[in-house]
Amino acid sequence: MGVGSRRQANFELLRIVAMLMIISLHYLVKGGIAASFPFAVKENPVGVFAWLLEAFCIVAVNCYVLLSGYFLAEPGWKPGRIGTLLCQVLFYSLLIPVFLFVLGAVSVSQLGVYDWIGFIFPLGTEHYWFATAYLFMYLFAPFLAAGIEKMDRRELQIALIFLLMFFSLEKTILPMRLVTDHYGYDFGWFLCLFVVAGYIRKYGIRLLEKQSHAVAGYLISCLCIWLLALFSNVIGFSGRAAFTYYADMPYSYNHLLCLAGAVSFFYVFKNLRVGEGYFAGAVRKLAPYTFGVYLLHEHILVRYEWMRWLGVEKTAESFLFVPHMIVCVLTVYAVGTAVDFVRAWMFARVAETVGRVRRR
Repeated sequence: MGVGSRRQANFELLRIVAMLMIISLHYLVKGGIAASFPFAVKENPVGVFAWLLEAFCIVAVNCYVLLSGYFLAEPGWKPGRIGTLLCQVLFYSLLIPVFLFVLGAVSVSQLGVYDWIGFIFPLGTEHYWFATAYLFMYLFAPFLAAGIEKMDRRELQIALIFLLMFFSLEKTILPMRLVTDHYGYDFGWFLCLFVVAGYIRKYGIRLLEKQSHAVAGYLISCLCIWLLALFSNVIGFSGRAAFTYYADMPYSYNHLLCLAGAVSFFYVFKNLRVGEGYFAGAVRKLAPYTFGVYLLHEHILVRYEWMRWLGVEKTAESFLFVPHMIVCVLTVYAVGTAVDFVRAWMFARVAETVGRVRRR
């Protein structure tokens, strides 16, 4: 759906909330608030609490993909969207270095040939891993949607079972690094989420249709992620190295608990009724710019710098990081939305100009 078209406010609200959670994840992990494994739990209560916040935000990426898959699973695939996505990614990957040069934040000597190759070919080099995985998912969308449409409930359930066994269950129960496990940072996991979203759209999950069940599913899944990681860290810190590795696993996007939490959180908003009015209108206007927020703050020249600019390290060792995080997350979201609004306006003007030239 394009900017300005009629969107369902509950799903658009999920898009906004998911992006706020993603920025929060980056603040906690890349900002060094969430302690690295292993560490003494009693000596770092701030790190333990940061883990808890991370557990409740880790479902965001899966939710974002489920949201896309839920609507892409219906007929109406638009090949022109591929070009739009590519142009949007290139807008940020190429112009941000130029902008930083102008401001004097980056010098010519700091960037080499390989840096510019990454800016020019951001998808192939996985400058933005999410954009790369998302684009491949979008390319496979018409094939997956057609397959989901043809399959009956039992066939789709069997396919999902095998997909989840390979992508999620094995890594969840085995305390070892699997060669095929990319922690959910790949288009294979996105394709799996697409099928999950297609199943939800076509058949639904009856247990989660009740709002209280969906909320409980999200809370329980996220608490289990935190407790499992905490327990594994304690065991690992006592000398059992294998558990140190396993402590990080629940925070993988393709962990079964993360998937369960994401599906439950998706249902919380699926069942949510947002009344028409100013709030719903504001949500519809803001939501289309969320991808631009990601592309701005996750550019390789910005992804760690914005935390330095906003002074994240000043509150990293105290609970004051909580109000500071809220301010930083909202600031990043607001700036990213404003920038992408300008980008969308520029793209619209270019499209109008091209259209006029073609009509002559």
